[in-house]
Amino acid sequence: MNSTAHPSTLAHHFDTLEQQRESASLGMWVFLGQEVMFFGGLFLAYLVYRASYPAVFAEASHHLDVVLGGVNTAILIASSLTMALAVYGAQTGKRNMLILFLVATMILGLAFLGIKAVEYHHKYEDKLIPGLGFSYPGPHGRQAQLFFGLYFAMTGMHALHMVIGIALLVWLIKDARTGRFTPDYHSHIENFGLYWHFVDIVWIFLFPLLYLIGLH
Repeated sequence: MNSTAHPSTLAHHFDTLEQQRESASLGMWVFLGQEVMFFGGLFLAYLVYRASYPAVFAEASHHLDVVLGGVNTAILIASSLTMALAVYGAQTGKRNMLILFLVATMILGLAFLGIKAVEYHHKYEDKLIPGLGFSYPGPHGRQAQLFFGLYFAMTGMHALHMVIGIALLVWLIKDARTGRFTPDYHSHIENFGLYWHFVDIVWIFLFPLLYLIGLH
């Protein structure tokens, strides 16, 4: 079989590039489905304890920095836009555009993690990290520790997904610079875009649940 009939980017167990793309897309959606179930468990635990201690959870949320959380929300919304533009660049064969917006997405992701690190440092200084050194003013320290335990579990897992995403972006940028992605072969970019948008959507739910519940 000649190279025209069987492109080098086509794996041997697929008949066409379209079949390969659809298979990769299905695999990504299955992966995202199990991610939904994973984060769903965390969200369920949060909602159960929030329903049990609504006043304490609202009070504890006052110790979170709404401004930094809001800035991070804006950053992730912007990163979804840059990622969508990167996918468009890949689909249309605009390599420079693809590279530019992949880099922009990575920079925004790093900015998000930097701000999150500042937030975590503030919690460390205020002794609000659950454990033996946890210290919370008032009579509801045990219940407040539940809130901060869930805060670190949920935002920590989200941050881990961001770190993985940034590592994948480095790989994608490297391949994009070699011209690997074309209008006929860019499923890696599309599937990563799905992953990145999913991580952004998770944060869109985390921000109001954790940061805004006590504003009233």
